Amino acid sequence: MDHLSLSRPDDWHVHLRDGDAMAAIVGATARQFGRALVMPNLQPPITRVQEALSYRARILAGLNQEHPFNPLMALYLTEGTPKEEIARVAETPEVIGFKLYPQGATTHSEAGIRSLEALDPLLEALAHYQVPLMVHGEVTDSDIDIFDREALFIERYLEPMSQRFRSLRIVLEHISTREGVEFVERATGPIAGTLTAHHLLLNRNAMLVGGIQPHHYCLPVLKRETHRQALLAAATKGHPRFFLGTDSAPHLRSHKESSCGCAGCYTAHHAIELYATAFDQVGALDQLEGFASHHGADFYGLPRNTETIRLQRVPTEIPDALPFGEETVIPFMAGQTLPWTMTEAE
Repeated sequence: MDHLSLSRPDDWHVHLRDGDAMAAIVGATARQFGRALVMPNLQPPITRVQEALSYRARILAGLNQEHPFNPLMALYLTEGTPKEEIARVAETPEVIGFKLYPQGATTHSEAGIRSLEALDPLLEALAHYQVPLMVHGEVTDSDIDIFDREALFIERYLEPMSQRFRSLRIVLEHISTREGVEFVERATGPIAGTLTAHHLLLNRNAMLVGGIQPHHYCLPVLKRETHRQALLAAATKGHPRFFLGTDSAPHLRSHKESSCGCAGCYTAHHAIELYATAFDQVGALDQLEGFASHHGADFYGLPRNTETIRLQRVPTEIPDALPFGEETVIPFMAGQTLPWTMTEAE
């Protein structure tokens, strides 16, 4: 297969930053995707509907393109989130859910949740209004091995949460383990999971062997090959609970290549080509449209996109660096060549 047409895909987990940095990168996401679920972990975080709508207006103002792009917003869940704000989200189509960050789990999670046990009143309200909860699923205890953080979070918190609130709509974001896949597969309630291109394509050797590779450092961290294979199987077998979420997270080159490099991979520049490469590796290109274009829209109760994009088996050369505010960002797999190119959008 040398050509592939898809309904325009959606990105159900992306970081667009703000200001000049956002303006430099948002076009890459809008070029490929019809919709994108934009994460709220700015500084300060986006915790109210009006803040999210103002941020959305800034995103749209930074675009100049022909086809429509619809940024959908998430609010940052805190222990002080009022139930009235959950009701507002339910009435605001541009804001579709709340993001749960355990405190200290990732970039700009300082305002995250300290005590998951104290969240039950808010979770009850989320379930009542059928507002989705997008979860960064890692424990952050200092005595827990970083490679075990996701599996332990599922065991300690996510399984009990899903049992207490059986109608709560939960998305386990950027699944990185076989345990995460199995949790979504066996779920009986409205539970789904997003999968990133970098977790589908790389295991932890890519970050550690031959010297530390800071641009492969992300959270959740890359895992063993057995976990990567489980993620790839989940993405490519057509299961409707799994869908595309890049977790594309750009950082200044100087912040990544430092004595304490920050977590995040910038994949938005060539996201759909990365996913096509992963699916092609296991002969599953026929499953890419469902994963990229249908399953997420169906889960969130939104219409599928009617526009199409086309992929062609023509090499894509990934730039060594890209403009990002006053500095540069290093794209994922910089300097390498992918076998697919998005050649036209209709």
